[in-house]
Amino acid sequence: MTDFFDVLQLLKRFGIFIYTGEQKTDIEMMMSEVKELYDNGLIMKEDYLPALLILKKELGKRTG
Repeated sequence: MTDFFDVLQLLKRFGIFIYTGEQKTDIEMMMSEVKELYDNGLIMKEDYLPALLILKKELGKRTG
């Protein structure tokens, strides 16, 4: 997993599509969904940690 698009594809595999119209809110919801997937054992730590880091980085870009 290397970029934001990869995280979108990960969520898409589980039928998760997020669009609220506000990028910051979308990213925060995506972080929550990735955490839920990991907590429920649906994704491995090898997917969880990079996804979380990518989303945090993206959130930093969007909020300034």
